[in-house]
Amino acid sequence: MKSSKIKKIISGSVSALMIATCVPFVASAADQQTRGNIGGFDYEMWNQNGQGQASMNPSAGSFTCSWSNIENFLARMGKNYDSQKINYKKLNGITLTYDVEYTPKGNSYMCVYGWTRNPLMEYYIVEGWGDWEPPGGGDNYGNVTLNGNGYKIRKSMRYNQPSLDGNATFPQYWSVRQTSGSKNNTTNYMKGTIDVSGHFDAWSKAGLDMSGTLYEVSLNIEGYRSNGSANVKSVNVVTGGGETDVTVEAGGAQSGGQSFGGGQSFGGGDMGGFD
Repeated sequence: MKSSKIKKIISGSVSALMIATCVPFVASAADQQTRGNIGGFDYEMWNQNGQGQASMNPSAGSFTCSWSNIENFLARMGKNYDSQKINYKKLNGITLTYDVEYTPKGNSYMCVYGWTRNPLMEYYIVEGWGDWEPPGGGDNYGNVTLNGNGYKIRKSMRYNQPSLDGNATFPQYWSVRQTSGSKNNTTNYMKGTIDVSGHFDAWSKAGLDMSGTLYEVSLNIEGYRSNGSANVKSVNVVTGGGETDVTVEAGGAQSGGQSFGGGQSFGGGDMGGFD
């Protein structure tokens, strides 16, 4: 299994904004990285160039993490489905539950994250953020309400950028909470259930291609040039509970193609993803 690296590419002159892209790289010797599987949960921590201070302490279905004075940081835990080579529909419902104490201090967010293959696609379901709301652009595909929360549906594009399958052009699909579940410079007590397959269904109904095979479903804590910490007291991914009928509502016009804030940011995985 190859090692992974998450890369930040700064575009333009605007700083302190980010757009996440979890992409596979060979980790440099300077990077701080831990990854593995514990109790059936795949996890990874990555700290670009080993800058500042970063830590992740995983247990089966939980972890703590912290970061300070970093460039890019990520800690994630979830389930990998790549070996099954199946569309998400075959799982008959996917939910992720979480109980998190999340303390962002600057540019950071907490999200559900993953990929599909054939076609290649990267996705985010964003529950909360620090001082900047992702994705900072993209095309508007309406709104959906799931688990009592409203989300904006967005699509952005990555052109000739690193991916699970080497450099490629691929879309990013986003569901972003209408109102962040977190506040900056505050310890936020966040507990909830995310109907992951419901978001997938909403994207499909909005006209986004969800025909690919599911790669992973993970809970991510991410940071860029910021400080913060999280106590993920529990995270669990459950399948087989059935699917929810969803309705996509039209949203206001927005178009931007690529979701650029002041840069593009980070993620994890490699050519095989989690070990």
